[in-house]
Amino acid sequence: MHIAFLTPEFPHAKVAHAAGIGTSIKNLTSAFVKEGVVVTVFVYGQKTQEIIVENGIAIHLIKGRKYKCFGWLFHRKHIENYCKSVMKKEKIDLIEAPDWTGITAFMNFKIPLVIRFHGSDTYFCHLEHRRQKMKNFWFEKLAVLGADAFIAPTTFTGELSKKLFQLKNKRIQTIHHGLDLDRFENKAAEQYEKGLILYVGTLIRKKGVFELPAIFNKVREQFPEAHLLLIGGDAADVQSGSVSTWELMQQQFNPADLKNVHYLGKIPYDEVQQYMKKAQICVFPTFAETLGMVTIEAMAMQKVVVNSDFGWAKELILDGESGFLVHPANHDLYAERILQLLQNNALCQRIGEQARTRVEEKFDSSNLVKKNIEFYQKLILAKL
Repeated sequence: MHIAFLTPEFPHAKVAHAAGIGTSIKNLTSAFVKEGVVVTVFVYGQKTQEIIVENGIAIHLIKGRKYKCFGWLFHRKHIENYCKSVMKKEKIDLIEAPDWTGITAFMNFKIPLVIRFHGSDTYFCHLEHRRQKMKNFWFEKLAVLGADAFIAPTTFTGELSKKLFQLKNKRIQTIHHGLDLDRFENKAAEQYEKGLILYVGTLIRKKGVFELPAIFNKVREQFPEAHLLLIGGDAADVQSGSVSTWELMQQQFNPADLKNVHYLGKIPYDEVQQYMKKAQICVFPTFAETLGMVTIEAMAMQKVVVNSDFGWAKELILDGESGFLVHPANHDLYAERILQLLQNNALCQRIGEQARTRVEEKFDSSNLVKKNIEFYQKLILAKL
């Protein structure tokens, strides 16, 4: 079986951008290769046009083009034609694409097309109560209607996407994103920097970062030695028009608290683990997510996570057992949970161990890849 992925991002030094979509695809493709599946990844919108073969995966960088008019159409047709030429030559059996931006709108493939709901603009606008541009919805809707099948990383994401795109008679298969657990081990989980609270993710409003100043202030009132470490790229803030969310956040922190806040910016993916090992607690107060890869990565590293309590998160964490779930706007309870952990090393260790067990049971890529393969095989046979 030969599977292809169409994506705007993928973790590689030559790829312009990589975030949650890219990470989950990288994890899945690596697991496919171990199972003997041939994998091709098409990464569009790149600065160069080249083919890279690495770790058994053929990565096709598709150089972005500019058009004087109707760029939204010609851009897609350029990508479609390139993919089709490779599909014919390499005998690719199935292609998967994300819902984000509706990249496959106006594309027509002879092989099965699977849309995986990584999180569309439609989905995130709904969760954030933001007004969406009609053209964005139109592209995503057309892309979804042209797909042969659908996968969602959580049942919550699948059901909400189904409602938003009015897919009444369509079945959406839930298959969680997975981790190669051999790459996420913490053999000295009992060793960490006391009082270190870690946030990993883009500094952007939807991730709940504007809740952190108030939460951290309440934590330091009772645990003044607490430190907050932030890792992730800075982003512009749509609501205020500011070019830097970090600048806005600094204005919201109490000046005394800010002395105990450190922002590292975006750092290489492999280095994040080292900081995760140092942390006592990881916090993810996000308002909009489909699953949250960094959450399960932290859990795999036996870290206690205080996460937001929305629908997708309830499929990741059992509240009070493998982590804590709190509404991000409930600053008192969020701070209370953090303090409860800071003041109880044994509790941190117990929940961290249970977090690891939870990930082994639900998010082991070696198990989840088999579900993906079985799902794809049925689609390929049905299309013959």
